Formats: sequence, structure tokens, C-alpha cells
Amino acid sequence: MATTQTPLLFSTNNNGQPFIHNSHTRLFHFLNHSIVDISHLKQIHAQLLRTIHTNHHPQALLLHSRILHHSSLLDLRYATRIFHHFQNPNSFMWNTLIRAYARTADQKHKSMELYKAMLMMEREQQSAAVIPDNYTYPFVLKACAYLFSLSEGKQVHAHVLKLGFELDTHICNSLIHFYATCGFLDLAHKVFEKMSERSEVSWNIMIDSYASAGEYDTALRMFCEMQRIHYPDGYTMQSVISSCAGLGALSLGLWAHAYVLKRSDKNMIDDVLVNTSLVDMYCKCGSVEFARQVFESMPYRDVNSWNSMILGLAMHGMAEEALDYYARMVKVKGLVPNSITFVGVLSACNHRGMVNEGLMSFDIMTREYKIEPRLEHYGCLVDLFARAGRIEEAMNLVSEMPMKPDDVIWRSLLDACCKQHASLELSEELAKKVFESEGSTTYSSGAYVLLSRIYASASMWNDVGLLRKLMTDKGVNKEPGCSLVEIDGVTHEFFAGDTSHPQSEDIYKFMSEIEEKLEATGYVPDYSGAPLVDEVNEGKKNTMRLHSERLAIAFGLLRSRPGMPIRVFKNLRVCNDCHGVTKLLSRIYNVEIIVRDRARFHHFKEGNCSCKDYW
Repeated sequence: MATTQTPLLFSTNNNGQPFIHNSHTRLFHFLNHSIVDISHLKQIHAQLLRTIHTNHHPQALLLHSRILHHSSLLDLRYATRIFHHFQNPNSFMWNTLIRAYARTADQKHKSMELYKAMLMMEREQQSAAVIPDNYTYPFVLKACAYLFSLSEGKQVHAHVLKLGFELDTHICNSLIHFYATCGFLDLAHKVFEKMSERSEVSWNIMIDSYASAGEYDTALRMFCEMQRIHYPDGYTMQSVISSCAGLGALSLGLWAHAYVLKRSDKNMIDDVLVNTSLVDMYCKCGSVEFARQVFESMPYRDVNSWNSMILGLAMHGMAEEALDYYARMVKVKGLVPNSITFVGVLSACNHRGMVNEGLMSFDIMTREYKIEPRLEHYGCLVDLFARAGRIEEAMNLVSEMPMKPDDVIWRSLLDACCKQHASLELSEELAKKVFESEGSTTYSSGAYVLLSRIYASASMWNDVGLLRKLMTDKGVNKEPGCSLVEIDGVTHEFFAGDTSHPQSEDIYKFMSEIEEKLEATGYVPDYSGAPLVDEVNEGKKNTMRLHSERLAIAFGLLRSRPGMPIRVFKNLRVCNDCHGVTKLLSRIYNVEIIVRDRARFHHFKEGNCSCKDYW
């Protein structure tokens, strides 16, 4: 039987030195262009091992390095075996494996281990071949950012300075991302300021970091600076649009949308991420119709696009529309709902009190889509039960949850008890759970206020006083109400009882006019949301009329153009009295008033609210 001999990759010249045959130059081509799967690569690697008798020749190192590179993309375990086959891997090999582990979802820590091993080998061998270079640090810093390894990252930064890479743009970008991810925006900004040359990526990382940290004004200011040097891309505009959403600034959001369209860059105009950001922004700024228009005009929609629309509709209390979009989504070939989709669906059911639909959606999520419920899903379901008056079922669900309830869940139960006048013993037990929960500092003042209302409703005034004294002794301050209203592109801020606004005198005069018109309709104040230490009704009434959203709405009525909706954003939930008053004002002044509170949007029009008095 005829046999074929595997062609040699290397021969020796007259001096006995190996050289590569010209007939095998196509192997380099395969390694650079034609690798399709790991089995193909292993065949080439096997041929290489059979025909090469040295790993030290430059051409051999080159071939092995290319094989290591491809295997790191196809089979990381196999790549690691190849790497450990070399006693003295060079910097390219180290960098290849460090980069590969930095890109993994669950093994990024191995990038740090490899980097430490690389430094040890450098010290032991004192070889220039293994000195970390400018390709090493971006991926080491990426791993540090993912692991929130501030101490190790700072040490890596010191190595960067020691080796003279402090002016390398790619490394500086990685340092900015690392410090920002770890929550040290001041250090990220210092690196940014010291850069001799900033790329478009440098600006994008910095702008996105400020937007992600909630420093929206700074993000937009940096965007204005960036425009003098670089053209923003889709990534930039995502951050800018996100900042507009965070500020609730519709006029800025409209400007950002116009900027995208004005650029006439089809890639940006059709960019699914940019369009999804626009959908999210319009929903958060109170313009569902604009969000719907952007969504329906998108040439392609991914899961995040559908999620943004479903969550946005849920936030506005448009439960039926949200469920309709979910029904459309599941019919799209290749799209599968994820856990965020069902947060939106359950939130929609929650905002409308659709208990049966919520239970059915939860069942579909776990049974049909095999999605493991997270705390957010249980939180929606618990709140759905509690606000529908089914507190016992809500408590049973909490006891059956596979994870520990957080303070948000306990507080939603306490809030339900307050509204439905549940037993004092249960309310006190739930308040205790809120105080004991991790992270309760955000809501602890709210829990004290809710408990004080429960005591007041039971005429336990001594306990109300003791509770307020306890708040003072512990330094717990009630979060002040704050409302923002945007008029002609300018945002105005009001606090409860605020007199700092330049037009306060005009506002308070107009408030008196509003009071007269309210009384003419037969308005009777609802004192349930008033501070309970005020025992005189007139004192409570005066306190309520100075709530921050009342001042913001009054200013909006004074200064907004006829026919324009008034958009108010409040940091706390709207109280019962302000909700009723805003309904009346929308009818008296024939104006649409949109209020976003901590929980949701309320659209007031012609004396009605989109929440149908369920919030």
C-alpha cells in the first residue's frame, strides 16, 4: 500500500540551521485567514509538532504563537496547554493568554494570576522577552475593573508609570475605565486630564462613566467639550441620551435626537443601541408617544429594545399596552424574553392591580422560559399582592422565597398595611424588618413616617411623639420633597415650602388664586399625607399646600405656553391630597399635567389620572 510522507516544514541549510520551505508558506496563510474550528487547528498543530525539532527558531515561535492565538479564541483550555508547553514563552504568548482570560465571563481572575507569573519570570530570568509591554496592560486593567480589584489595579498603574507607558492612549483609556468602574471618578478624571492625546474612546469612556454615576450635567458638559475635537459616534450619543433621560429633560432629549438625525449618518440613525436609548429616554421624560414612534420606526429591534418599550409602558401605568407589546415580542422569530422582560411585565400588572395576569406571567417565566426568578420578580409579585389587599398571600410568598427579602420588599408590605389599616402588631413587625434589613438606610426615614401614620390612625399620639423623638435621637431625617419642572428648556427646582426661587412672590400669589378655585369646586383636603405632629387641621392644610409638586405645578401654570403639557419630576411618592388636587387643576386650567414620582408616572387630564387612582 502506498504511503504518503508528511512534508517537512523545516530543512537545514549548509550551516545546519533550520529554515522554512517556501512550499509551506500557505500554512501561514491558513493560520492567519482560514481557521474555522478547533479540529482544523489541532490538525495543523499536530503536523507542526511532528515536523519541528526545535521551538527556539524564530519561525517556529511565530507558528506556535499563531496557533496559540487561534486556540485562545476557540478552546481556551487547549490554548493553556499549548502555553505551558513552552518553558520560556515570550511577551506575545503571555499577552495572548492574558487577553483571552480577560474576555471570559467567569475566569477573569486568571488574567491577574498570569500577569503575576509573568512578572516573576521576568525577575527570575531577567529576560527582555517577557517584559510586559503596552499590549499587556489594557487587558490586565480590564480584569481588575471586572473584579473591582482597586488595590491590584493601583499596583498595575504603578507598573505602568515605572515602565514609562503613562502616555500610551490605550493604556490610559483602560485606566480611566478601571477607576470609573471601581467608583473613583476623581482618579479617572485625573488620568484623563494628564493624557497628552485623547482619542474618541477616551472621551466616550469619561462621558459614559459620568452618565452611569448619575452625574448627568457633567456628562453633558464633557460632551460639549468633546464636540470641539471629535465627532461623536453612536456610543457617545447613547451616553448623552441616557443623561437626558436621567435629568428628565425632554428638551435636551429632543435636541440629542435631532443631532442624531442631523448627522445623516445612516449607521447611527439605524443603530439599535442608539434607538433603544431614545425609546428609554422618551419614556423616562414622560413622552410615551415619541417613544412609540421611535420604536415602531426601528429597522431592527433586539430584546433590549422590546424591554425598554415594555418597561416604559409599565412605568406609565399602561398595563394593557405593555402586555400587548410583550405578546408581539414573543411572536418575533429568534427573540426570547429574558428576566428583564418579565420585570416589565410584572411591573405592568402591579401598577394596575392585575393579580391573575401577574401570577400567570410569573408561571410562564419559570415554567415555559425556565428563567430563575430574581429578587426583582418576587418584589413585583409581593407588591402586587400587598397593594391588592392580599397581605396574607404576600407574606406567604415572602416566607417561600429562596433568597432573603430586602428592605424594599418589607417596606412595600408596611406601606400596604398603612393604607389598609392592618393590625398594629403586624405593622410593627414589618417596620422592624425594614430597620434590620441591609441597605435600609435609604428607606429608614420612610419606614418611621409610615409607622407614625399607623400609630396616628390608631390615636396612639404618645407613640407618634416617641417615634419622632427616636428619629431625632438617631439622626434620621425625613427626606425632603423635591420637584423639578422644565419650562422652555430650563429646569426649575422646588423643595417643600421653598421660597428661594427668584419668582417666589409671584408663585405664592398664584397659589392663593389656585386655592380659591379649588374651594369653588368643593375641594376637601385629604390629611392622610400630612405631617402627623400638626394637630390643627389648618396647620396640616398649610403644610400640604406647600408640597414641592404644588409649587412646581403652580410655576408651570404661570410660565408654560398654552397647550403645552406641564412635566414635573418628584423624588417622593405623590400624596393622596396632591394627587386629588392635580386632577382638579388639570380640569380647571384645561392642561395636561405629567408627574413622575418615585414609583411611576401619572398623566392628569380633564380631571382624571392614568393610574385610575391605583398607585
